[in-house]
Amino acid sequence: MLGSPLELILWGLGVTAVLEGLVLALAPRHLGAVLELLSRLDAARRRELGLAVVALGVVLMWLAHG
Repeated sequence: MLGSPLELILWGLGVTAVLEGLVLALAPRHLGAVLELLSRLDAARRRELGLAVVALGVVLMWLAHG
């Protein structure tokens, strides 16, 4: 399906763009509330949340890769 590393990167970026676009298109008010909530968190907590999301993404990619 995906041959080269560049194809894989482009595929991943495309999926990310689709998901981000869906959030903006289908739930713009909720997105504003989430951004407001994130703005109230301190930097350390946002960093922890970001690292958790990165870890989840790595696990999902590992599972998808087989």
